[in-house]
Formats: sequence, C-alpha cells, structure tokens
Amino acid sequence: MQLSQELLEKLIDITTRSAVACYPYIGKNEKILADKAATDVMRNQLNKLDINGEVVIGEGELDEAPMLYIGEKLGNGNGLAVDIAVDPVEGTNFVANNLPGSMSVIVIANKGNLFNAPETYMEKLATGSHIPNECLDLDFTVEKNIQNYSDVTSKKLSDITVCILDRPRHKEIINELIKLNVNIKLITDGDVYGALAVTDKKYNIDIFMGTGGGPEGVIAAAALRSLKCKFQGRFLFKSEHEIYRAKKMGIQNLNKKYEINEIVKGESIFCATAITNCELMNGIIKKNDKFITETIVAFKKSNLELVKKDVSLT
Repeated sequence: MQLSQELLEKLIDITTRSAVACYPYIGKNEKILADKAATDVMRNQLNKLDINGEVVIGEGELDEAPMLYIGEKLGNGNGLAVDIAVDPVEGTNFVANNLPGSMSVIVIANKGNLFNAPETYMEKLATGSHIPNECLDLDFTVEKNIQNYSDVTSKKLSDITVCILDRPRHKEIINELIKLNVNIKLITDGDVYGALAVTDKKYNIDIFMGTGGGPEGVIAAAALRSLKCKFQGRFLFKSEHEIYRAKKMGIQNLNKKYEINEIVKGESIFCATAITNCELMNGIIKKNDKFITETIVAFKKSNLELVKKDVSLT
C-alpha cells in the first residue's frame, strides 16, 4: 500500500490542530506547556488514523513522557505500516517568546524508509534542485563549496546567501564566509526551516550549512528529497553514551557521510503548520472563534505547496 493524498489531508489536519494547541502559550514564556499541549494533540490524532505506525524520530525516550518517544506505536494498527518523524513544536523558544519561526511538523514514510537518527548533532549541507550532485560536499572546505556554487550558477560570491545557525560552534565557518564576502543569514533556532529555505529561489537562500540536531536533519531531508533538492548529513558524537545509542540503532560506521537517499528511501509526506510567523508561511491568526492557519507540504510536488485553513477547533 502506498502513501496517499487522503493521508496527506489527515496529516494537515493533525499539524493544524497541534499548532493551534500552542496558541494560548505564545509569548507566555511557557515552552514546556506549549510542547506538551501540541504533543498531546498530535498523539491523540495520530492514534485515530488507519495506520500501523512507529516513531523513529521523536522527542525523547520511553521514560521521558509526555514526549512522543522513539519506538512509540501510533495509529489503530489496522492500516499501512509506516515510519513516523514528529516535532510537535519546532522552535519551542520561539513560541515561548513570540518570535518568528516555530511550526508543528510530521513526516510519514513507508515502514523502513526513514532513518532512525540518534539524539545527537549532525553536520548538514543542503542546496536546491538546480545544483549538480557533485557540486557541494561535506568533505569540501567552505571555500570550495562556495566557489563551486558560484561557478555552477554564475553568481558572484557577494550575491550568494548562506543560512547557518547562530552558534559559537560555527564561528570558524562564519568567519570564512565573511572573508569570502558571502551574504550570511543567521538563524537562532529551527534548523528545519533553514534547510527548507533552499527549496525555492524566492526565499533567497542558496546554501544551508552547519551543525544542528540529527533528528531535525532527517525531517528536513524528507521534504528536500520530495523536491529533488540536495542534502548530506554526518553525525557528530560527543560522548560514549551517544556512541552506544547509535550502535544500538544499527549505526556501525560513526563517520559515515549520508546522502539524502540513504536518509529517506522512497516517497514520504512532509507536513508543517506555522505557529508563529515564518518566512515560509504565516503564523496562526485568531478571528473570533476561528483560527486561520498556513501549512506547507511536500508530497509528489515540484515545489512546496502552501495550504491555508480557516478552522474552528473544539
């Protein structure tokens, strides 16, 4: 059985409901309550679906309730066997402080098709579908990647924009980009958004690079693969415990560089509803007793599709 448009519509409804559940906590400095509200709704709604699902990318382990934990079974068990990646609130700090960039995200793929990523950092590199596979590579220097991009696109270095998380660990990369006279788009959180921004020229992001969460890398890769964009990832392990967990998940080569088709095999459905305003879509607006939401989806499309909903949720 294959993924379907009907399932996509149901996932849009779920991320919409999950996002709206956060609305009372926007700007209230209550990121834990916001995350719990979204998680509870997402779990409840996913359990109503005719799927036999298992969380492979989640928010924690079995003993970290109320998070949707890795290995949790979801759905009524009667339908399509699927892998599920969830991030009920991508950017909890954004919700807590009423800042742009938060969204509620689900990815679903056929069983065995989503990489079971450990809770560790991942080195990431993403660019658009118009760039040849061999152009950019995690093994290249920052300068070589930027110069290759310039050569392929005939863009001046000063016209290229790189998106990267604003973190101390990226100081050397950022300094190198400054030396190259490249435009830098710094983001404070939410590296799923950062990767998605390479999917369309209208977002004015040419390359996404740097180190962020491994689970978020898998989630972003699902959307990028649907849109034929480029993505590479390599896990970075900081402790023996992280190495132990990775090996327990079946990862033997700890230094392996993963291509996008190794992270997401075959088709997937990516669905993300904005909670606060994003550059990709508008956040939740409440009018009387209704909520106006915007959701981006990637499934058998050449571009991200924007879906607007005007709903009353009880």
